[in-house]
Amino acid sequence: RTPSFRCSPSSAEIMSGSGRLSGRVALITGASRGIGAAVARRFAAEGAHVVLVARTVGGLEEVDDTIRSNGGSATLVPLDLRDGEAIDRLGAALFERYRRLDVLVANAGLLGTLTPIAQVKPAEWAQVLDVNLTANWRLIRSLDPLLRASESGRALFVTSSVGHKVRAYWATYAVSKAALEMLVGLYAAEVQKTNLRVNLVDPGRTRTVMRAKAYPGEDPMTLRAPEEIIEVFVELAEPGCTRHGDIVAAQPDLA
Repeated sequence: RTPSFRCSPSSAEIMSGSGRLSGRVALITGASRGIGAAVARRFAAEGAHVVLVARTVGGLEEVDDTIRSNGGSATLVPLDLRDGEAIDRLGAALFERYRRLDVLVANAGLLGTLTPIAQVKPAEWAQVLDVNLTANWRLIRSLDPLLRASESGRALFVTSSVGHKVRAYWATYAVSKAALEMLVGLYAAEVQKTNLRVNLVDPGRTRTVMRAKAYPGEDPMTLRAPEEIIEVFVELAEPGCTRHGDIVAAQPDLA
C-alpha cells in the first residue's frame, strides 16, 4: 500500500506524451467521461491504441474525436458492464483482433445513494455491486488469458479510500470497493509468478460527476481535474514498471 512511486518519466515526458506506451493495446472502462476519458486521451497521446468501453455512445465519440484529432487511435465499444456475456464476447473479439491485451484500466463505477444501510434499496444495491464488483470479476475472467499473452500485461483497478476506511452512509459504494480490493489482491497473488502486474489506484478527491453527486455543496474548483491525477496510470501501465499488488494514491500529497 505504498502511496506513490516513479518508474522513469521526466517532467518533459509527462507534458509532451513521448511514446511511453507506444504499440500497447489498452482497454479502459468508463471511458466516456471523467477519469476514464482522461486516461484514454493520455494513453493515446503516449502511443497506445485504446479500446474505450462505456454505455454512453455520445461520450465515447467525443473522446474518440479528441484522440483522433491529436493523431491517436481508438476503438469504441458501447457496452453495459452488467452484461457478463457481452464482456465475454469482448474478450473473444480482442483475441481475434490483437491476440493479446497489454493494459486493462477497470475504471467504471457507480456511487449509489448515500443513505443509512437499512434504507438502501435492494435494486440499487444490486446495480452498484454488479458494476463495481461483479463486472470487474467478469473482466478478469474474460481478459486474463489476453493479459498473460502480453510480454508485460498490466491490470489497474480504480478504488477509493472508503474501501478500507469506515464512512457512515456510504455502505453500497464502500462495500463494493472493499470487496474489489480483496478481489484484486487475490488476483495479484495468483499471477505473482507471471509477467502480469496487477494494482489498484485510488484517485483521491477529483473533479468528477461522481464527486459532485457525493458532495453537492463542494466547490469543484478546489479539486484537481482528472487530467492532473493520471500520471500514476501511465507509470503503472509502462512495460518497465514492476509494482505489484499495491494500492497506489494518485494524489499522495493529499492522502
